[in-house]
Amino acid sequence: MNLVYQTFESPFGELCVVFQQSATFPRIFRIFLSEPKTPANQMVMSTFHRMEIVHDPQIKKLGQKFQKFLSGENISFALDNIALEICSPFQRKAILAEYKIPRGYISTYKRIAKAIGCVNGARAVGNAFANNPFPIIIPCHRAIKTDGGLGGYQGGQAMKRQLLEYEGIEFTKAGKVTMSRVFY
Repeated sequence: MNLVYQTFESPFGELCVVFQQSATFPRIFRIFLSEPKTPANQMVMSTFHRMEIVHDPQIKKLGQKFQKFLSGENISFALDNIALEICSPFQRKAILAEYKIPRGYISTYKRIAKAIGCVNGARAVGNAFANNPFPIIIPCHRAIKTDGGLGGYQGGQAMKRQLLEYEGIEFTKAGKVTMSRVFY
């Protein structure tokens, strides 16, 4: 399998899409968000080592949608071209549950775990999201801690908070999410 990648700038730094080229639409294998101390390009190289940058017109269009989403626009993404098979069955179940949470709503790791039939699996759900290979397409920023705390996010907590604020999610003075729009 010959994977390549393309890089995009966003309000939160660089993001990289790792994909396999195709005659129809490229198959997406990973999306890397820059973390506060690590650029996405560096994460691609440390994960895949020798990888070629390719400029694919369809990935460019997807990247433009990512940029709009990360600027606060209401953009949704299809799952048709992501390689869900790289996820474990549990992770796939968790991220597909997360995908169903509509814009402007949040859920907790505990509620999502219960919704997928894993009553005591909040930590496992959190781990599945921490390793979500498709952030943005699978909007795991919408999952928070039961106490309203943000929890982790691949792009950092500041990015997670900003994405939630773009969606109209409100925060208390203590920095906790108000639990007024909860899904599951």
